[in-house]
Amino acid sequence: MTRRDLLFSAASPLLAATLPVESEVKIEQVCTVPSYCEGIVFDRAGNAYISHGRFISRVGRDGKPVTWAETGAPNGHKVLPDGTHIVCDASQHAVLHLDANGKVIGKAASACDGKPLRGPNDCTLDPKGGFYFTDPGGGSTVDKPIGTVHYVSPKGDVMLCASGFPMPNGIVLRPDGSQLLFGDSLRNVVYVCDVSEPGRVSVPREFAKLPQKGEGQINNLPDGMCLDEAGNLYVAHWGMRQVQVVDRRGAVIRRYPGGNLTTSNVAFGGPRRDTLYITGALMEEGKSPGGLFRIRLAGVRGVQLLGDR
Repeated sequence: MTRRDLLFSAASPLLAATLPVESEVKIEQVCTVPSYCEGIVFDRAGNAYISHGRFISRVGRDGKPVTWAETGAPNGHKVLPDGTHIVCDASQHAVLHLDANGKVIGKAASACDGKPLRGPNDCTLDPKGGFYFTDPGGGSTVDKPIGTVHYVSPKGDVMLCASGFPMPNGIVLRPDGSQLLFGDSLRNVVYVCDVSEPGRVSVPREFAKLPQKGEGQINNLPDGMCLDEAGNLYVAHWGMRQVQVVDRRGAVIRRYPGGNLTTSNVAFGGPRRDTLYITGALMEEGKSPGGLFRIRLAGVRGVQLLGDR
């Protein structure tokens, strides 16, 4: 354990004390889109982007969504430092590269070791120029776990980092690049890998076992996630109408309202990065509009992403 790890481990209860308690948090609806949505991300200008159906909509500071791109089945999304975008799209079995205006300019990843990707889901950027993504693919089950985690180098080389997971989903890299975390929806678990160098990771180990659904909740499937500056992990827990906050020790320390019944993804935004934005669907997926919600977390700031700078 490094001195930094010891510091955060010892400080974790104090850091938790700075987080608003659930009763102090108010959920606000920003806008709706025609269907279930996810892939929330922000650009330097403060515009939000959300994936829904075949489309990606951009939501400006006025809270009004406008169609920005049509790719087929967009999901996880990140803005690169040069202002272009990468988007996971299961229908194209690829991670797409789009320009700042939403035009597809190529595929950032479409195969690994000569095998086509199945259905990339979510992604996270590496400060050294590459990115990681999850690929649960089609047909993966608890009994037949074929989901994978990959790394794409700055040169475009696609590497296999981990395999044998039922449904690897949301994924984040700690800002110093030392640890990669990803959720497996079907196991209701968040895993962590130590990173020795970009794309070279340890065998995943269990980091956090998440809560099970309760009354008024329809499922417990961890989905998208993000980090705050204290190192806490925010997990959109699909079907639980919640965002669960996990500290650096793997303990769930807060459960915030998600607004949507099927909470799908989370990202910090706003001028001070102290507002948590949440996507999903208002009611059952496929049968209701998608919603973008937010909760203001005074005193808490999200990690600054490369595309925000």
